Amino acid sequence: MSAPGAARPVAVERMLPTEEATELLGLAAEIADGELAPRAADFEARGEFPREVFRTLGRAGLLSLPYPEEYGGADQPYEVYLQVVEELARRWLSVALGVSVHTLSCFPVAEFGTDEQRKRFLPDMLGGEQLGAYCLSEPAGGSDAAALTTRAVADGDEYRVTGTKAWVSHGGCADFYNLFARTGGPGPEGISCLLVDPASPGLVPQAPERKMGLSAERTSQLAFDDVRVPADRLLGGEGVGFRIAMRALDGGRLGIAACAVGLAQSALDYACAYAAEREQFGRPIAAFQGVGFLLADAATQIAAARSLVLSAARLKDAGRPFSVEAAKAKLFATDTAMRVTTDMVQVLGGYGYVADHPVERYFREAKVLQIVEGTNQIQRVVIARALTGGGPV
Repeated sequence: MSAPGAARPVAVERMLPTEEATELLGLAAEIADGELAPRAADFEARGEFPREVFRTLGRAGLLSLPYPEEYGGADQPYEVYLQVVEELARRWLSVALGVSVHTLSCFPVAEFGTDEQRKRFLPDMLGGEQLGAYCLSEPAGGSDAAALTTRAVADGDEYRVTGTKAWVSHGGCADFYNLFARTGGPGPEGISCLLVDPASPGLVPQAPERKMGLSAERTSQLAFDDVRVPADRLLGGEGVGFRIAMRALDGGRLGIAACAVGLAQSALDYACAYAAEREQFGRPIAAFQGVGFLLADAATQIAAARSLVLSAARLKDAGRPFSVEAAKAKLFATDTAMRVTTDMVQVLGGYGYVADHPVERYFREAKVLQIVEGTNQIQRVVIARALTGGGPV
């Protein structure tokens, strides 16, 4: 095989609800081929955040797909939005993950904001120039989100916020932050959600984390040192924050699942092209069962993961409960991405272990998808409790 990224994405059979959605996905693929694929390896190697790429996607309307047109969104079904995310992830996972994070970050205002807050904030959030971040996790608490300790104390017409948030995607480069902080007593009922301006005095982004993969996706802690947030930036009322967070994560998990499908598909695309060209014992290695069966199993697992993701999305679009189906989709799709990228490294043999071929990077990137937006162990808890009547996490 030649340089990384030489393999062209294989066509995937799509079931799109409208001609407009078909054109939208075609636009996403065109931008992904022209703007994402040529830059991915270089930006990842240098660890540079691709801010201009997000502006390009925003101007094309791809940062606001599932939100209402009246506020600047594209009013597209989640089923369509997730297929766009998958298409982006096939070229550059850091960017697709960023789109998912931004979409997640618009949810609190879109679903829990007052009419005045929606009119005031959503047009800029959905307009294409802004990028959002979601501040839920903390250094001492990841999966146990209800135990967060960042505190927001009411002080006249403001809240004074003190604490530290961890694992914030777009930390230090976001244009708005959704902050989950404790305004009341212990437990979920004491948590509220505030919309924070990144220029607020006392808000200090920390150095970016040095990660195994997704080097171009900026992740950092945020320190809040007596940050003053206007009270009119409280979303949903005091004590509603935990419900906002969990509702947002349902949709966010589907975004991560779509990213996983796209990454796995990209690894398979590359390995198929490599196996068709690489010869051993006088014939392409794809002709050997040991290789061909790895490719066949990967294709089947990816198709199954895609079906789970889109099935959950259709439930969401229909206004039906989808939390458990989102957990299943996130669990299966991200486990599939880890398995497929591992096997595609094996298809390339020693060449799969070096950075000359992108499957090495795909393998490192897949791991984090089993962790973000709720670890896969948490997804299993959600599913098991639904099966046994144990209630929500």
